[in-house]
Amino acid sequence: MQTLSLSDFRAHVSEMLDLVEKGETVRILRRGKPVAELVPLRAEDAEPPSYLQPFEPVRYAKPPSQSGARMIIEEREGGW
Repeated sequence: MQTLSLSDFRAHVSEMLDLVEKGETVRILRRGKPVAELVPLRAEDAEPPSYLQPFEPVRYAKPPSQSGARMIIEEREGGW
């Protein structure tokens, strides 16, 4: 585990992130007291959040006899 002051961490952020990527834990101190730890992600946390995952678009089936424009006009005239 690497332990360093906040000012040292700021000066070497990129290097510390490289260490974390390799599996190392980095502890950050402020005025000599630990305030944070950077730890490597677990496998289940490495998956992108749900809002970034692909999804199937919603399909709206319209009757073949109506155009999309006609459907919109009818919906607007009928209200919500």
